[in-house]
This record gives sequence, structure tokens and C-alpha cells, in this order.
Amino acid sequence: MPGPAEVSLPGGTDVPLVSGTDVEAAAALLAGVVRRTPLEHSRGLADRVGGPVWLKCENLQRAGSFKIRGAYTRIARLSAAERAHGVVAASAGNHAQGVALAARQLGCAATVFMPGSAPLPKVAATRGYGAAVRLGGPTLTEAMLAATEFAARTGSVSIHPFDHRDVIAGQGTVGLELLEQCPDVATVVVCTGGGGLVSGIAAAVRSRRPDVRLVAVQASGAACFPPSLAEGRPVRLASMATMADGIAVAAPGDLTFAHVAALVDEVRTVSEGDLSRALLFCLERAKLVVEPAGVAAVAAVLADPGAFRPPVVAVVSGGNIDPLLMLKVVQHGMAAAGRYLALRVRVPDRPGSLAGLLAELAGLAANVLSVEHERTTAHLDPGEVEVGVHLETRGPDHAADVLGALAAAGYAVHTG
Repeated sequence: MPGPAEVSLPGGTDVPLVSGTDVEAAAALLAGVVRRTPLEHSRGLADRVGGPVWLKCENLQRAGSFKIRGAYTRIARLSAAERAHGVVAASAGNHAQGVALAARQLGCAATVFMPGSAPLPKVAATRGYGAAVRLGGPTLTEAMLAATEFAARTGSVSIHPFDHRDVIAGQGTVGLELLEQCPDVATVVVCTGGGGLVSGIAAAVRSRRPDVRLVAVQASGAACFPPSLAEGRPVRLASMATMADGIAVAAPGDLTFAHVAALVDEVRTVSEGDLSRALLFCLERAKLVVEPAGVAAVAAVLADPGAFRPPVVAVVSGGNIDPLLMLKVVQHGMAAAGRYLALRVRVPDRPGSLAGLLAELAGLAANVLSVEHERTTAHLDPGEVEVGVHLETRGPDHAADVLGALAAAGYAVHTG
């Protein structure tokens, strides 16, 4: 599937796609600026897929994500006069940090509008890279409007997070690296929001290995590409709901839509539970700190390993996660992975009943997280008490063993 050299955008304008040569030029520009991120083998995923699976660790990139690649390429190609007016961007996190760092490297002033809901660590990091941060309303939509107004008033150049040829070419350097690191790759899986990363990787991969299967992965609660591809044009979602804020984009850009439509084989979606399980998997098995948006590709492989022909490269696109969100997601991931078990157990209301139940659970190696008593519910018989127990288990098989052992011991057990 080499794809066409150019496509027609909505409205009938023919535009050339970003080429492999464009990506190679960006790679030359970025030499010595960005890190060549490692490609780490994942035995845990390989066992599921039935062949080699590699993680392309852009969470270890400068500023914590792939965004520096596109931002630097875009800003470096501005004229001296344009850079003198500074640059402006709107972002909830990774694009903000990429623009801030790129601008500092190039001696250019940067102003970044962030929503009031942006995590404090991301705001602090953006300021730390030298950008002037302005909080522009409760959501990213208001921040983008404020950035647009600022650009019109000051002459600053707006740096789009994904829908620009230079940005796409810069992000595509991830594809060149992974081809060099895994020359026999059969499937590349990419986290996708607005489509800049997957568009660039597709341009790079198609130019050298047109036989490779390219899969874009979106959060199901913010998947703008499936309806857009069905309609044949960018379609704006009416609403979005996902913990993966880095890929929560309401509509593709014209350019990224054209690249995905022409060059990407499949767009898949993953649930919030899939994302949580994948984040927990990366922490426990790969020893990688990853944000929910950055783990979407891994989530897709975990959710349906038979769908990906090995060798597989899954791009881990970012690691800028708020510690408070990490705590919540890890807990959600443990629940989604069957590591938490909530039970309601009826026992006689007499001394020693609770101790006996807890001793039984201890013998089953189930870790008790919390215990609650209920005596006043109408469905209880006189002389009974219901004990609510939250347990940590080793997984679904262990949870099933716990339930079976309690039933065999004569306990009336209900889950949930």
C-alpha cells in the first residue's frame, strides 16, 4: 500500500502528501536535537502475540513525548522575521512542552495558552522550558481561541499541534528510527489523536517498507477518525470523554485526514479499561512510566493480540502523567485486570465470625483492603450480618479460587 503522492482535500484542493524525502530532511534537521529513543522488547506482549513485540519509547524523549520533533521542525523553518515575532500554541500538555523547549533551543519567544484544567506538573514543566504560560479558560477549546486571538493581535506564529506539513514530517522521524531499529517489522501500531504522529510515521514507513501494516489507535471516547473516514471528510465529535487527554481531539485536520485515509491500513479503538490495563502493564512489566494517551497502542495489542502480525512495533508516545492521575489509573487498571475483588458475605452475628472469615481469606493469600459491616438491611435474617470485603488478588484465576474456597467453606458470597 504505497499510497498516492497527493490527495484531494475537502473542497477539491489537491495537495501533496508528506513524502519519505520530507521526513528524511526533518531527520537531518533534528540530528543532535532530539533523542534517538530506544526500542525495547516486550516479552509480556510477545508471549500474547506469538512473535516479537517492541516498544518504541517516545516517553523517554526530551520533554517526555514525541512532540519536540514536530515543534522544532516547524519553528526551525520559520524565517528570522517570523521568529522575531515569537510563536504561540494552545495545549493541555505535551504540545505545550514541545513548543516551549523547541522555541528555547532556537532562541524564540513562546507563549502557550493552557486550559485551567491542565495538570499542574505540565504547567510547571512548560514554564520551566521558558514559555510564557497563560491559562485560557476551562477547556482546551477556550485556550485555542485565546491563542488565535493572541496570534492575530501580536503577529506571533501559531504552531499547530498536528495539521502542518513540517509538524508531520518532524513526527515522521519516529518512523525512520523504528525501521532502522527493527528492519523486519511487519506491523506498526501508533497512538492517535489529531493524527500528526501516525501521518508522519506512515509517510516514512510507506516510502521504505510499503508492505508494513499501519494501525492507528484512538480512545473510544474520543475517536474522531472512524466517523471522518466513513464520511470521507473530517467530522467533529459532539463530545469526548476519556482519561487520555493527549489524544482527545474533536476532529482531524485536513492534512492528517488525507494522510490517514491514504496511508493507514486500519483505525482501532480502545476502552478506558483497556488503557488502564495497558498503563499498569507498562509499569509492572516494562518498567515504563507512560501517560494514558501514550499507551493506546499497547492497549490495542493487549486487547486483541491476535490482530497484529509480528514483528510488531507499538509506539509509546508520551510519559507526562500527573501523579494523582497515575494513582487513579493504576487502581482502575488493577480492577480492570481482575486484581481487585469486592465481596458481600453473610455470617452469623456473633463474636468470632468476622475473625473466622478473615482467617479464611488470609489462608487463601487474599489481601484485605477494607471491611464494612451491615446489620440493618431488610434482606438480612435476624442474627445475620453482611460483611463487605474489598480484596487484592493476583488476578482472575486467584479471584476465582477465592470465591470457590469461600463457597466450599459454607459462606454465602455475592460479588460486586
